[in-house]
Amino acid sequence: MAQQGSLGKTGFVETHGLESDARRAAADRVEAEIRERGLRTVRVAWADQHGVLRGKHVMARDLPDALRAGVDFQTATLFMDTANHLIAPIFQREAGLGFAALAGGPDAVLVPDPTTFRVLPWARDTGWMLSDMYLADGSPCPFDTRLLMRRQLEALAERGLDYVAGLEVEFYITRLEDRRLAPEEAGYPPDPPTVSVIAHGFQYLTDDRQDEIDDILDPLGRHLEALGLPLRTMEDEWGPGQCEFTFDPQRGLDAADAMVLFRSATKQVCRRAGLHATFMTRPALPNFFSSGWHLHQSLCDAASGANRFTDPGEPLSSLGRHFVGGLLEHAAEASVFATPTVNGYKRFRPNSFAPNRVTWAVENRGAMIRVVGGAGDPGAHLENRAGEPCANPFLYMASQIAAGLDGIARELDPGPPETAPYASDKALLPASLMDALESLRRGTLYRRAFGDAFVDYLLAVKQSEVSRFLAHVTDWEQREYFEVF
Repeated sequence: MAQQGSLGKTGFVETHGLESDARRAAADRVEAEIRERGLRTVRVAWADQHGVLRGKHVMARDLPDALRAGVDFQTATLFMDTANHLIAPIFQREAGLGFAALAGGPDAVLVPDPTTFRVLPWARDTGWMLSDMYLADGSPCPFDTRLLMRRQLEALAERGLDYVAGLEVEFYITRLEDRRLAPEEAGYPPDPPTVSVIAHGFQYLTDDRQDEIDDILDPLGRHLEALGLPLRTMEDEWGPGQCEFTFDPQRGLDAADAMVLFRSATKQVCRRAGLHATFMTRPALPNFFSSGWHLHQSLCDAASGANRFTDPGEPLSSLGRHFVGGLLEHAAEASVFATPTVNGYKRFRPNSFAPNRVTWAVENRGAMIRVVGGAGDPGAHLENRAGEPCANPFLYMASQIAAGLDGIARELDPGPPETAPYASDKALLPASLMDALESLRRGTLYRRAFGDAFVDYLLAVKQSEVSRFLAHVTDWEQREYFEVF
């Protein structure tokens, strides 16, 4: 039996009503598979506020205890921005965030979700599973983004609906030349690695160009499929070494879970091969172009699975149009969730295949929301083209559900679809993370849907990054002012 403070809290899952027949059955299957495969370790992972996986490697013999007692985990990670800088004085009363339960950085408990169990094909005798974070008293951690998405899915379920999402993600694979591991390069954050390209770009979707990197994509794709991820296509994109992977649609949490696993798997597999994969939107490298995350989404009937966006006579049903109305109404306020980095806003340019205005259109890639499909199409759905590849998938998807539900509840009319989105007179998307934070700060939807505590927390996390960015003297400033003045 686990000792309190060493692995988890004895009986934590059952004591706090987190067990169910379905979870227990899944846990039994996982324990049996671990024994049959002779696994040595299981990585219990947790997606933090940025969607970055953190966690602990638990010895397989202790995994049954972890499934019942959870795994103790440092709440200090909740206070870290993208470079692991602390955003608040956690040792003060109420931890600087008005949340006394986190003062001093006490342990929380990660409760593994056995339905997410995988065997990692690139790591010897190693399993993996996602977890949810609970406070020591058994209450859900209010800043756990996976739990936050669960609540939005529950709101959909109350209407007899479920969320369906398909991933279309662009990213770069580069060859690692210098990891920059000298002590003077190991700063906070460390110097970025020196890389070279794996192939020339600028021959979009050509078979010859993709074949040049087949020795990289083929093993990566095989590993992703071995994980059970529903990989659909692997494509050569525009930039040198820029790729796009797409995945079959999944329901509920599965698509968001798949996104965090896909990103982590890609980075780990590439690194082991002497490569560096990055989901940064616009790397500061010559001839590199922006990458986006196009989120394909629809709603289905929770019982039958029938697509509720399909209409026999129109490209989109009335329910789908109301969902679009909500996405447009709250686009600026939702921007922090879809595009959460300073870098991501450099992608929004006219005539760039990325949106710059709050628009929707039928089969037009210049719009923020693109309707895919036609009248009677059973696969009719929406594509949000405003997201960046490093967005937290739980927040991105939860924000879409909350906005869409508001549109459905209020029967919002999105107006006629645009035929020339870049020439539209509709509002511009936020031009910077600073603008996006102000939109979220002024908004009311996500305070209602996610709670004031979470919104204020996220604003503090992102403001930390903005403040560090504004304090940094850039190359542009040095060139602009150093000689002239």
